[in-house]
Amino acid sequence: MRKYPLAEKYQTPELMAKIMGPNPLKLEEELLTGHKIPVGSLVCDLGSGQGLTSVFLAKEYGFRVYAADLWSDPEDNRRFFREMGLTEEQIVPVKADATALPFAKDFFDAVVSTDSYNYFGRDPDYLDEKLLPFVKKGGYLYIAVPGMKKDCHKNLPPELLLSWTPEQLDYLHDVAYWRGVVSQCKSAEILDISEMESNEEVWADWLKQENEYAIGDRAAMNAGGGKYLNFVKIVLRKH
Repeated sequence: MRKYPLAEKYQTPELMAKIMGPNPLKLEEELLTGHKIPVGSLVCDLGSGQGLTSVFLAKEYGFRVYAADLWSDPEDNRRFFREMGLTEEQIVPVKADATALPFAKDFFDAVVSTDSYNYFGRDPDYLDEKLLPFVKKGGYLYIAVPGMKKDCHKNLPPELLLSWTPEQLDYLHDVAYWRGVVSQCKSAEILDISEMESNEEVWADWLKQENEYAIGDRAAMNAGGGKYLNFVKIVLRKH
């Protein structure tokens, strides 16, 4: 079983209460194993939620981070970042729509997106038109996206339907699907698209939480729905 020495520093009940799905810190630690982003790089945490992944990127990897999220309150995140001992030079919260990012062109050295890219990145034109313009030439994208071991939308397993509607499950796809989407990108080369190892452990951390979404997900997972699911790693470098 994989070990997550960096993520395990954050396994307190208070911090885990901020997660919004399967443990994003463990996903991020696996995603960034052997990464090529230099220390001190300016990194966009795209879909940063309540900011826990952004803190992780700043503290554990030494990146300067913009925490970009549409649904969380930047002031709440700013307070949290201060509580975690981070300065505005290290981390900046921004309310941002992933399809209309409010940054200068060629602004970031890299983008990291953990458990959110499937909501906005399924459009094959998204990378070229909406995201890569904000990344410097030679910059990296590291993406961990929730998926399926094999697309089964035409015959959805009943276990999955215990917690999710067909419309919700349409956000989940397999490696082949993501390769098909990302391979249409003209502005970047694909370095990796593969199934991640993290699945059972990150789900277990999530299902322990007492918020309504975690509770709602338990029915499918307790019935064995996890055997159909995975996470997909996507790594790109801009030309």
